[in-house]
Amino acid sequence: MASLGLGGLNVSARRKSVPSRNAAVERRNLITVCRFSVKTLIDRSCFETIDDTSPEFNNFAAILEQILSHRLKGQITWFGYESPRSFWDYIRVACRKVSHNCICSIENMENVGSSRAKGRAWIRVALMEKHLSEYISTALRDFKTTRRFYEDGAIVLGEEANMLAGMLLGLNAIDFSFCLKGEGLDGSFPAVIDYTPYLKFTQSSDSISSDEEELRTLGSSGSEGSTPENIGPPFITDENSWYNKCKRVEQKYRLALEQKGYLEELVRLRENQLSESVSQNKLLLQRIEDMDLAHKMEKEQLEYIIVELQDQL
Repeated sequence: MASLGLGGLNVSARRKSVPSRNAAVERRNLITVCRFSVKTLIDRSCFETIDDTSPEFNNFAAILEQILSHRLKGQITWFGYESPRSFWDYIRVACRKVSHNCICSIENMENVGSSRAKGRAWIRVALMEKHLSEYISTALRDFKTTRRFYEDGAIVLGEEANMLAGMLLGLNAIDFSFCLKGEGLDGSFPAVIDYTPYLKFTQSSDSISSDEEELRTLGSSGSEGSTPENIGPPFITDENSWYNKCKRVEQKYRLALEQKGYLEELVRLRENQLSESVSQNKLLLQRIEDMDLAHKMEKEQLEYIIVELQDQL
């Protein structure tokens, strides 16, 4: 009886662990493919302008939409039913604190009607403004609002949220160009992720050598008229591997230079803002001292007037 009880406990524990494992795998897959899509976007931007026709951008937008829609709570209607929500409902509330935000302008767009279409327009505008990472960081810091819109186990409520804001920062080095009247803003169809660009099988050298030995064995055991050309195509070694490596290093170097220039410009901007804040702080301190001095003088005058009135009485 005791063994049966323990077996039942193990089965129930395994059943409980399966959903949690599936949720963790789903979160990890989305974050990993998002990191890959950001890298491909940065690599592609070194050679051409990123716009609506770029498959790398369309895939990135679909991935970000899936992440922001992961375990998003529905909206409870008056009749107690739960209607689906779009991530735009969360963004427009959580990103109000971003300075010079584009929330109101997107809300007032005439050609964008549905909530999903407004969310897709917001992604494009935020990328062109180079503020997407700032929007996401501000939204994630508003933990109360995030808890109100998302269920437990959502990506934006887990540890992966900090990684998301960090990896999106590299997109600020890219100059995007989008048309906000195209088919990409059609909110009638859900976003679909294309995983094929990120799937790559690398064959080890031991496996390649074993395949070559197998081909040689098949060739020697075959008929005398058979030749290596008849057996099948030979394994093509990558003769341009060093050239490809150099090209990749050159791309990374260009990307590093662009990011370095962007970060330097950002540092200069922050230094200017800091100097302006310091000067404003000095002015405020001087104004406070002047007001304190004026308050003391007024107090002394009032005390003198009170003494005179008491003498007259």
